[in-house]
Amino acid sequence: MASSGVTSPKYQFLLYALQFLLLLMQNKVECYQYKVGDLDAWGIPTSSNPHVYTNWAKSNNHIFTIGDSLMFLYPPSQDSVIQVTEQSYSTCNLKNPILYMNNGNSVFNITKAGEFYFTSGVKGHCEKSQKLHVSVAGNASSIAFSPSHGPATAPSYPNVFGSIPMAPSSSLPSTSSSSSLLTTSPVVISLSASIGFFLMCALVSGSI
Repeated sequence: MASSGVTSPKYQFLLYALQFLLLLMQNKVECYQYKVGDLDAWGIPTSSNPHVYTNWAKSNNHIFTIGDSLMFLYPPSQDSVIQVTEQSYSTCNLKNPILYMNNGNSVFNITKAGEFYFTSGVKGHCEKSQKLHVSVAGNASSIAFSPSHGPATAPSYPNVFGSIPMAPSSSLPSTSSSSSLLTTSPVVISLSASIGFFLMCALVSGSI
C-alpha cells in the first residue's frame, strides 16, 4: 500500500514540479515591475529635483533586464506617456511616437535588450525634463534588488515541455480520485502557480 502511494500521479506530479521549480530558482530567473520615479511617480519634476528620472534610471538599485516592466502612474486626465526614438527624445518631438499610453496606470513590458526612450505626451512637459531613458541588459541571470518593485504580471504562454510522464496504469487510482487530488490539493495549486510564474519569466527572458 505504501509503495503504491509513492508512485501515485499526485506524488509524481509534485516530484517533477519541485525539480523544475528548483532548476529555475538556481538560474535566478526573476521578473520585476519598477514604478517609474518611485515616490515621485510620473509628472513634471519639481525645481528641487529636476533630474529625478535621470537619477532614478541610473540608480544602482535599478538594473533593468528582459522580462521586467516599467509602471508609469499619473492622473489620466492630465498626463500621458509615449515611447519615442532617441532623436525625438533629445529634441522633445512628440510626433509619431512608437507607443502611446494614457490610462494613468501604464505598464511597458521589456521584451528585448536595448535603449528605450519615454517622454510625457503632453506638450511642454518634455522640455521640463519629464522624460526617461532606460538601458536594458541582455542577460537576465543577475538582477539588483529594488524596494519599489514586485512580481510582474505578464501573459501566459503555451506549454512547451509536453506532458509529465505518468506511472503504469496498474498503479493509477480511479479517474475521479486522481482528478480530485490534482484539483483540490492546496499544495498542488500553490506549486502550480509558482511554476507558472517562474516559467513565464524564463520564457520572456530567454533563459529556457
